[in-house]
Amino acid sequence: MNAFTRGAIDCDIHPGVPGIRTLLPYMNNYWKDAFIRRGADDFDLASYPPGAPITCRPDWRPEKGKPGTDMALLCAQALDAFGTRHAICNTLYGGQVAVSETMGAAICSAINDWIAAEWLSRDARLRASIVVPAQAPHLAVEEIERLAGDRRFVQILLPAAAELLYGKSYYWPIWAAAEKHGLPVGIHAGSMFRYAPTSNGWPSHYLHDYVSQSQAFEDQLLSLVSEGVFARFPNLRIVLLESGVSWLPGFLWRSVKTWRGVRSEVPWVTRPPAEIIRDHVRLTMQPFDSPPDPAIVGQVLDQLGSEELLLFATDYPHWQFEPEEGAVPPGFPPALLRKVMVENPLATYPRLQESLA
Repeated sequence: MNAFTRGAIDCDIHPGVPGIRTLLPYMNNYWKDAFIRRGADDFDLASYPPGAPITCRPDWRPEKGKPGTDMALLCAQALDAFGTRHAICNTLYGGQVAVSETMGAAICSAINDWIAAEWLSRDARLRASIVVPAQAPHLAVEEIERLAGDRRFVQILLPAAAELLYGKSYYWPIWAAAEKHGLPVGIHAGSMFRYAPTSNGWPSHYLHDYVSQSQAFEDQLLSLVSEGVFARFPNLRIVLLESGVSWLPGFLWRSVKTWRGVRSEVPWVTRPPAEIIRDHVRLTMQPFDSPPDPAIVGQVLDQLGSEELLLFATDYPHWQFEPEEGAVPPGFPPALLRKVMVENPLATYPRLQESLA
């Protein structure tokens, strides 16, 4: 427990789906029958290998079952232990991996109805992201429209590595729906596995796959800027979830430097990319990739160039920090904590402000 986190808003926690069978009650008869007939009702589409150490901090790992699937443990470990006011559930499961657009949409819809019925309804501190099928933007918009009226859903969730770069007009219907309903779009570490996660092919180990996610975030972020998404959708807010933090300063410097030399090819980018990103993009602060040196942490924060960028998150139950260290990196300025833990999340997620009224 860290005393500084009392009353914070946790912008990234992960309730775990026990398996496809858990979702069957939230599917129509066609999809129930389809999964059972195919023998796929006992499939596990979890995004993180359940037994991998990074998937669950040792003191958070349940005696039985998958990490994050026990409501009582989640409340005790992720909410009570940090004195959390609200926590946003980002459910990572396999709906966005399905090649079939309609199957992917069925899984995503079932996840959303399951999280609403079995999690949000049981603890008023919980909020959630709308999981949408990135493989079918028109179906993603249908799901957004279906659930946008439920104010407990405060965000739209997409994986970092998709079929195309998110700046492409193919995805613009999603951005339009997000802006229409005032919903930020969370882009979370993860892949649809359409392409290798590196420019030189498939890695051999999970270590390489996980670390390479930062490149996917860089690609998507610059795509959104260079394709003019923020010019067309000026009220759109993007949240990078579990992207890491320390890669961003170098990325900002290089994007500005290069833009100055090629700006004529992107006339809609009328300001330096760093300014656009600071206005429209936020990052959760776990993992905070930096040496355990308070001075270096301070340098990274200074190089970000804005006190508005970071959002508090524990990334429960993933193992991103040790219990004795707490969820706040060493060297974090106390004056900045209130903004990161409360003010920035409230400014980013307008629907969270409604609970304070």
